[in-house]
Amino acid sequence: MRHPDTAHWRDSARTPMFFVIDAYSAIPLFVFLLHIRLWTFILACSVCAFFMLLKRFGFSMPVFIRWFRSFFAGNHRSSRSWSYTEKK
Repeated sequence: MRHPDTAHWRDSARTPMFFVIDAYSAIPLFVFLLHIRLWTFILACSVCAFFMLLKRFGFSMPVFIRWFRSFFAGNHRSSRSWSYTEKK
């Protein structure tokens, strides 16, 4: 079975999109459609705005999580665990 010419191996690394929005932000929109309340609408809009900001600054969600984790870890990397005690 031959694949269409529009699908290429380089397309496998692209961010999944749901029409024009990021697929990660589509999940809160579906939650809003299942439970239509004001607070779910506000949550869905704020999550969409957050993902739009991430896209504006060139981050994807996995990249942002790695950046966030390294930001809070700091520059100091200890070679021993905090629980390690030297025996005398």
